[in-house]
Amino acid sequence: MTTTATGFEIRRAGPRFGAEVTGIDLRTGVDERTAEDLRQAFREHKVLVFRGQHLTPDQHVEAVRVFAEPFAHPTAVKDPANPLVYPYNVQRTGKASTWHIGGLWRNPVFAIESLTYEVVPALGGHTLWADLQAAYDDLSEPFKELLESVNAVYDANAENYAQGSRRRGVEETTEHPVVLKHPETGRKGLFISTSALGLTGVTAQEGRVLLDHLLRHASSPDYTIRFGWQAGDFVLWDNRATWHYAVDDYGDGARVYRKVIGVEPVRGPRS
Repeated sequence: MTTTATGFEIRRAGPRFGAEVTGIDLRTGVDERTAEDLRQAFREHKVLVFRGQHLTPDQHVEAVRVFAEPFAHPTAVKDPANPLVYPYNVQRTGKASTWHIGGLWRNPVFAIESLTYEVVPALGGHTLWADLQAAYDDLSEPFKELLESVNAVYDANAENYAQGSRRRGVEETTEHPVVLKHPETGRKGLFISTSALGLTGVTAQEGRVLLDHLLRHASSPDYTIRFGWQAGDFVLWDNRATWHYAVDDYGDGARVYRKVIGVEPVRGPRS
């Protein structure tokens, strides 16, 4: 299904969420009306893919600024061209082949994450996203009520989340609710990641069973979309409504990309 906005088209990637945006060149910047249409599309679709943009580091930062404030990560390796850009080469930094949410050491977590692909494998190297709000919607009402009082515990050390870091033991933790009411849309969704150390609000045994169920439910294929990549593609996603998985099916192949993170204040709709 394709819809037309101000000078660009939205092609839905799936029935629940995700879309490709065509007919726009982010390298030249966008006017405020177009920016608002893009923000509305992002609130609706949660994952937006812009093919063949070939953004420079500065252009990547400005593209994210349409949606949120670019974030200066305290421990990540910086791109020499712009300190708000974080380079990744999986042959050195490792792969992100688990279901996860970004920035769980921080409270609130990152609002938006985005990537510009520079080198991709000849085959494979796709990325999966799952809709955590749709996964929440399908839970029973009694189960939803139980989850309202449950938090998940995570490592609070930002250094353990930097590219290629040698993770040290957990010295400090932070908690996030396993049900998150989205601050812009008001829609509730699951908010859970495989890096959770445990759950609070229930016993340890209950927490193990509950966490296992939530992780399996939230990663069900029923809630997912999948994108493959070409060099120059740009993608951004709502880190508070989705989680993602970088498929490791390309062996020792190259995968190089740049990341820019967006945090509050998120650009909201015009009042």
